[in-house]
This record gives sequence, C-alpha cells and structure tokens, in this order.
Amino acid sequence: MYASDLAYFLCESMQQADVGNPSFTDFEERMNSLRRYGRLPQGRENHAALLTEEHIVNAVLGLASDKPAWAGHSSIVLAKLQPVGGPRASFRKSPTLSAALELLLRDETALRQLIMLSVSTSEFATNSKGRAKITWLENREVYSTNFVSGMALSLFQPDAEKHFDELRFHAPITKQIIFDQRFFKKLVDKISSHRRLKPGPASDGHEYDAEEAQKRRFEKLGVRQGSRYLNMGVDNQVAWPKEETLINFDRYTLVLFPKAKDHVQSISMDLIANNLSEEEAQTVINRFLSLMTWCNDQFAVAQPNSSGSHVPCAVNRRELSFVTASHWYFDRKIPETEKKQLALALYREARNAEQNFLVSYAVLNYYKVIEVEYKAKEASKRWVKANYDYIKGDIRSAIVERFDAQRGSDSPVEYIYKSYRIAVAHSSKETISDPDSAHELTRLYIGAEVLRVLARYFIKTELQVSDSPFSGD
Repeated sequence: MYASDLAYFLCESMQQADVGNPSFTDFEERMNSLRRYGRLPQGRENHAALLTEEHIVNAVLGLASDKPAWAGHSSIVLAKLQPVGGPRASFRKSPTLSAALELLLRDETALRQLIMLSVSTSEFATNSKGRAKITWLENREVYSTNFVSGMALSLFQPDAEKHFDELRFHAPITKQIIFDQRFFKKLVDKISSHRRLKPGPASDGHEYDAEEAQKRRFEKLGVRQGSRYLNMGVDNQVAWPKEETLINFDRYTLVLFPKAKDHVQSISMDLIANNLSEEEAQTVINRFLSLMTWCNDQFAVAQPNSSGSHVPCAVNRRELSFVTASHWYFDRKIPETEKKQLALALYREARNAEQNFLVSYAVLNYYKVIEVEYKAKEASKRWVKANYDYIKGDIRSAIVERFDAQRGSDSPVEYIYKSYRIAVAHSSKETISDPDSAHELTRLYIGAEVLRVLARYFIKTELQVSDSPFSGD
C-alpha cells in the first residue's frame, strides 16, 4: 500500500467518526507529520514505495491526536505502550501495542478474534501520555489487554492485570478513538489488493512539495543531522532582518527570526555546530545583543530560552497571566511619608525589571529599598543580618539551597552586600558582575528572589505598609 492511498483510506474511514466530516487536507498534514518524525518513508523518491506493516500501524496510531501536526509524535508515544501484566497477559503475547497491531495485519486468526481497539493520547499518569486497550474473543470468552507507558514498571509484573483499574482515568476529560474489527478487515483487504494488482500511487506526488520546501529552508538555515538548538526570544528595537536569516557572528553561526503575529523576534543557535554548552551559547547571544545595542543605540532584552529542538524555532509571544477581580475592592491612599513613597517606587521598579529580564537593576533596587531607611553600609548590613533568618522560610527551598551553595563560606549578609549590592552597582577587581554571562545571570536571578522577600519584609515591618488592597490605611 502506498502512503497516498493510505491517506485516502483513512480519510474515508473517518467520515462517520464525528459530526462534521474531516477534510483530506487534514490527512495530508497528518502524513507530512508522520514523515517529519520518521514514521513514514521520506522524500519524493519513495512516492511509489510500498509501506511496511510498521509504517501502516504508525499512520493508524497517528489518528489518535485531534491535531494533525501531532500525528508523528502521537504515533511514537502510542507504538511503545506496553501491556499491563507483561507480554504473558497480552493479546497474542505481543510485547508492545505496535507489535499487536502489526499482528492484526498479517495474522487472519488474530484479526478474527479482535472485537475492538481503543486508543487515547490523554495523560495516563503525571507527565505520562497515552493508553490503549485491545478487546478480543477467544474460546467464546471475552478478554482485554490494557497498554500503558513503559515508565509504569510496577504494572508489568505478573498478574498486575488482575488488579489494574481500567476505569480510572488521570485526566478529568479523556478523548479516545475506537477501531472495530471492520476497520482492520477493510485495511487488510486494501493491502492485499495493492500487493496483488500493483497499481500506481493515487497521488501525483504533490504531498512532497511541502517536505522539499522545508528541506530547502533548513539547508538555508544551516540545519544538520543531529543539530540541537537553543532558542531565545529577544525584545528589542535594534536593526533586525525582515525574514529568518542565518548570520555569522565572530566564529559562531546564529539564526535570527523576525517578529510575527504569534512570535517575538528571536535567536536560535545550534549547540552542536557551534560546539557550545547551553550556558556558553546564552553568553554568546548576550554578547551579540550587547554589540547590537551599542551599534544601534537601542535596547535589546534577552528573554527566557528553551533548548533541545532539532531545528531552529521561532519563540512564541509571551502571554502573561493577570488577575481580574469579579468585584473591585481597592481602598488605599497615597502613603503619607516620602520614605514609604520612595520604597514602593523602588520596589515597583525592581519588580518590573525582574519580570522583564533586567535582573541586575532588580537586584540593585531591591537592596535600595532597605537603604531608604538604612543608608550607611554597616546599618543596612546589620538589618539584613538581623532579619535574614526571619524571611528565609518565605523563600523557595530550591532557591535557598542554590543561594547557600553560591555563597560558600561567606555569611548571607556579607555575600548579599558584596556579591549583589556592590557587584551590580560598582566595577572592581574584587566585585564584578557581567550581565552578558549566563552563569552570572543565573546567580543574579537567585539573588533577586532572596532580595525581593527581604524588601517586602522591610516595607511591611519597618515602614508599616500593609500589602492588603483594601486596608483603608
């Protein structure tokens, strides 16, 4: 059976599966997704290549996802599902779901026994997707095998199937797709017909146009086999290319993406081709943005990054959450003293800077909140020393652990003053903070969390400013 013929067959089989009939365009997109993930033969040269049983099963499992673009990923996840109770308790002792379905395509007895197959890509357990169930008739008895993620090791022990609760679903709403015996019989008949008559493919090969265009695009962007990209959004006003562009910077290569409807301007960097770690790549990108800022005299703010993609990816626009009140209660007055007003202003500036990735400024302004009252060096340090133990419990434990590891033998107060307050505000041999360095940025973000809690505690206790929106002052 050819890939194009299989797409037509699957589309036809799904016509009564929902209220509205699916379009063939969706199935072409599904097949393209399967090719991208290596679940079907790739390239126009395989247009007339007959699919193997494994390829056909991959395409069938790709139907489980509502989203055509996720067909390839869904197929990979579902094909590896393993039987609860181990192969001994499985349908015809099949070790995986993929093996069981391939058996249906070539074993007439197994096909006659089948009653139905149900498949779902929903979450089976926390961070574990996919489950399936095969029901069959044997010696006038109805049997079933449940297939789950290979990470559920306890469920593969002998007799685990006897205690497995197949009616318990992790997700509050679970979608599944059900194939009955008729579907597989028609599929087997189609396969047999193609093997016997050897007709040409149903399509003219246009389905490979998008694949070839994508291949040309990746070649233009320098994508190689085994590439692994770090992708970083950039909020900026510097000169930027109007289309995705591969550039050379020093001895490195970067891919620049322009702003689009759903994407911010961004930079992708191949860690393998550039022989860099994630941290080193972040630092190189920051050096590039610093030079762009200098040359254009405009801002360029690096945003959080992701890594691990095999191709360069544009970064989605940030959708920041916000709080809406069903009833508006806000009863506050402008604070009566200049110290309170200044402390709140500095806190807002620091919080804005932290939220918008200007972490050096955040660290400095959080400390300056304390200096509203304790301007002298030793006075501010005494306050931090006296209050750090009180606020330590309000800081995330993971941050406290990393903060303690960073400060080493230094006391919290000495490290905060020397390595945050002075390092950010001044430049000297003893205290230096390089905001282009990814290692330093990580250190500063940890400091920002610690200092934010200190600043809030100072404003509430020393300046007696309530954080209630309707305190009435």
